[in-house]
Amino acid sequence: MVSINKEDVIVPLDVPKAMRETYVKNYMEITNHTGRLMLFAGDQKVEHLNDDFFGEGVPEDDADPEHLFRIAAGSKIGVFAAQLGLIARYGMDYRDVPYLVKINSKTHLVGTSQADPFSNLWHDVDQVAEFKENSGLKIMGVGYTIYLGSEFEAEMLVQAAQVVYDAHQHGMVSVLWIYPRGAAVKDEKDPHLIAGATGVGACLGSDFVKVNYPKKEGAKSAEVFKEAVKAAGRCKVVCAGGSSDDAEAFLKKLYDQIHISGAQGNATGRNIHQKPLDEAVRMCNAVYAITIEEASVEEALKIYRGE
Repeated sequence: MVSINKEDVIVPLDVPKAMRETYVKNYMEITNHTGRLMLFAGDQKVEHLNDDFFGEGVPEDDADPEHLFRIAAGSKIGVFAAQLGLIARYGMDYRDVPYLVKINSKTHLVGTSQADPFSNLWHDVDQVAEFKENSGLKIMGVGYTIYLGSEFEAEMLVQAAQVVYDAHQHGMVSVLWIYPRGAAVKDEKDPHLIAGATGVGACLGSDFVKVNYPKKEGAKSAEVFKEAVKAAGRCKVVCAGGSSDDAEAFLKKLYDQIHISGAQGNATGRNIHQKPLDEAVRMCNAVYAITIEEASVEEALKIYRGE
């Protein structure tokens, strides 16, 4: 594992002097002293409704929302991302879990063909900070989704700018989910467009930006993803895990994202929680091993298989 010292953390200048120590503490804990982020994503119960949690190929464990918390508590993670209401309902039994509050969400019921996407703010950062103080939970940061190219892009950009700024005022880490999506977007996974999205994350001052893995016909995704990593500058890029994949294929893709593209972590949900608890914990630990512990794909597979 490649560790960094707290002196190596670049503290944004919008973090007040009185909150710099808090910011560094949160950043170091959320990245496990490596600068890389292993984010366990649990926000899909809104984004995808119950599609990800019930049905063919999905274990019975996943039907219960507490499955997410059991995984987060039993695995090695950087942070667990979920909506504030879900954390409020289960957090009292999972106090040691490091949390990131997702403060906007929308369902997938209204398709892009019907209307351009808009994910409105549910809570402001001051409310998250108040919740943190009242609950005593380890609330390390906040997350917000932007749909670039939507006709509602301008409003989401304004909200995102305020979220990042306010998070830093409280010494919290910010993560932006940025997806090109809307009638104006012809190819959501165009590498050049995704690089534009990570550049927007940098301009908004976010600590991390989560994007989809690009695709380009005739090119290796790990190579073309380098453009997005470079475009983000000091804003670190993490890649969305996407729909469930074969474990070995997923871990190989994750390894390439970090060691070829230069990504600084991952945000994985379905590839972890769409498994029975014991297997989900092992998969989570395998993802962590590659992201944080410099494990090879073979070493991570041994963790996943329980060898």
